[in-house]
Amino acid sequence: MPTLRIREAAELLGVSDDTVRRWIDDGSIAASTDESGRKVLDGAQLAGFVREHAGRVPQDPVAIGSSARNRFAGLVTKVVSDTVMSQVEMQCGPFTVVSLMSTDAVRDLQLEPGSVAVAVVKATTVIVETPGDT
Repeated sequence: MPTLRIREAAELLGVSDDTVRRWIDDGSIAASTDESGRKVLDGAQLAGFVREHAGRVPQDPVAIGSSARNRFAGLVTKVVSDTVMSQVEMQCGPFTVVSLMSTDAVRDLQLEPGSVAVAVVKATTVIVETPGDT
């Protein structure tokens, strides 16, 4: 299951680190600690929270050169797959973006609720990208 540090979650949600810490303190979001002793959030739980509390558009975490100007950074909130095709839903700030892609692509990109990704929109096509270090 993907996990995110407080700063990463804050950037994706368009809020401050302190806001995420307040949400943890008041029980809105559960946190655990990683092997380094830092607080981390479960990506799938954060995906559910972000669906209900969408904020402003976050910065693009992959920031690669591209001719596509419509890039929406966010969290994968839902993946529905069959043997050939998948539907991937993302919450990108206040926007929900849905992409239809092959199930092989979902597996290759390791997309699951809580994954950080960028929806790239060019004409009528939506392409989902993940950071290169996955």
